[in-house]
Amino acid sequence: MTAKIRSPIKLENKKLSGAEIIYRCLELEGVEYIFGHPGAILLTLLDLFLKRSNIKHILTRHEQCAAHMAEGYARASGEVGVCLVTSGPGATNLITGITDAYMDSIPIVCLTGQVATFMVGNDAFQEADIVGMTRTVTKQNYLIKEIKDLAPTLKEAFHIARTGRPGPVLIDMPKDIILGEAFFQVPEEVNIRGYKPRTKGHPRQIKRVAETIKEAKKPILYVGGGAIHANANKELMKLAETADIPVTWTLLGAGSFPSDHDLALGMLGMHGTAYSNKAVDECDLLIAVGARFDDRVTGKISEFATGAKIIHIDIDPTAIGKNVPVDVPVVGDAKSVLHEVNKLVKRQKRTVWRKHVDNLKEKFPLTFETAEGGPIKPQEAIVTLSEEVGEDAIYTTEVGQHQMWAAQFLQLSFPRQFISSGGLGTMGFGFPAAIGAALARPDKLVIDVAGDGSFQMVLQELATAVQYGIPVKVFILNNYGLGMVRQWQDLFMDRRFSEVSLEVGPDYVLLAAAYGAKGLHIDDRKDLRPAIQEMIKTPGPFILDVAVDPDELVFPMVPAGGANRDMILEDPRKKKPLKGKLGALPDN
Repeated sequence: MTAKIRSPIKLENKKLSGAEIIYRCLELEGVEYIFGHPGAILLTLLDLFLKRSNIKHILTRHEQCAAHMAEGYARASGEVGVCLVTSGPGATNLITGITDAYMDSIPIVCLTGQVATFMVGNDAFQEADIVGMTRTVTKQNYLIKEIKDLAPTLKEAFHIARTGRPGPVLIDMPKDIILGEAFFQVPEEVNIRGYKPRTKGHPRQIKRVAETIKEAKKPILYVGGGAIHANANKELMKLAETADIPVTWTLLGAGSFPSDHDLALGMLGMHGTAYSNKAVDECDLLIAVGARFDDRVTGKISEFATGAKIIHIDIDPTAIGKNVPVDVPVVGDAKSVLHEVNKLVKRQKRTVWRKHVDNLKEKFPLTFETAEGGPIKPQEAIVTLSEEVGEDAIYTTEVGQHQMWAAQFLQLSFPRQFISSGGLGTMGFGFPAAIGAALARPDKLVIDVAGDGSFQMVLQELATAVQYGIPVKVFILNNYGLGMVRQWQDLFMDRRFSEVSLEVGPDYVLLAAAYGAKGLHIDDRKDLRPAIQEMIKTPGPFILDVAVDPDELVFPMVPAGGANRDMILEDPRKKKPLKGKLGALPDN
């Protein structure tokens, strides 16, 4: 696609190089940081970052991390994140990060170098068909063939990335385009045929939403990441409090509603709270806001919320009805739709339902056990971290057991406070994402809650944090293994632990010192709180390596293929081994 130029802005009466055009387009989009790794094709563009000061280039140690840093920046700020890499392996190394952004609807623009246009298709040195490779994991992608298309395409790319359901956009830029010259003309607005995201909900459907809420006896609000993308937290709060509706959320919806609110039910799904899953199972109305009914939330779909009518509010019409039948569909921006719904919803009190839900909370609380002289429990480490840090920090996570404990036990109070890889479940996401988030929000303390397995995939980015003085903190729950896979082997493979041991690993204190950062290791619970305090007050990057009980498992837990009502509430090893079949194992 090519942007339709209605009233072009002609900013120069002379031709500019492709590199200059790229830089000026980024300036016009308000880009502050660009994350990347250099290559010969990018030399003239990189030279501009040296000469200019409006945009700061952050040198990553791996291209995948450039994409995750752009994601972290976007997730923390709500703006478009940008990364820049060279051709061939530089571009292909981005694919995991691009896919992660695509799965979680994160707006990033990925700029890749490419061999000269006349060499494309000739298997030239470091040529890769990155457009073809990323076609299914980008919202849109482009190969620039003529320099006159460069500025309009950049304008269009940012527009597509940030509007509608957000997502990644890739622009592949051949060497001769970057070195070529053209007049700098940028469209005042983007007009793409067939791309008109609907933000306003249909009035008739909004009226149906309000009527259905009024009629419901046992409603639940089910909130996903789309509510955060839409900045709909105030509207969500108003609806919940006005109509007296308990609120549950997905992993990506964490932070959309305060954890300590009386109406909060915490996360639902495979490792959600028992009371959340039970309330959803019993509700007569489920109001989904910016959520997509993914398998980790629903469990066995045919057994999910079987007695409930379903309202689904989403800006992406293809998401509605994709996984579950919907009674009242509303296509539109969550903030806009909820604003209109709130005009129609009258104050209600649902005394019986609220009392029942509160009883579920009391009956099925999140718990963990500690023993005097025993190992540190990962849950107590998270709880202590949350208590010491308070409500004002931003947390990122890697992927695994620690991610679930963080989602269960961190106290969250505002949107974009919890940044995690949801749909793709990318190990190694959290640390580079924390670097991006820290640059987006320098006013916040940013902490990566990490597992030792995930962190070892990206620990080289300590160099990036130290080089630019980015004060990210890494809080490692170190169980010396790949915990989530080990958990499934523990429960369903008769404790036959295959390829999950990480007993050979770095000394994280020495590792931090090697990169010029600070670090601390603890294995005694009496040292936990003082160590967290030291981590918080120490300037610059810091690694706190907390040795935790390697045998601790994440509960509640819904077995793969099971209904949410079949969740395991406590460690079955205390009673008898839990048997399973290979066919019941999870996909990852």
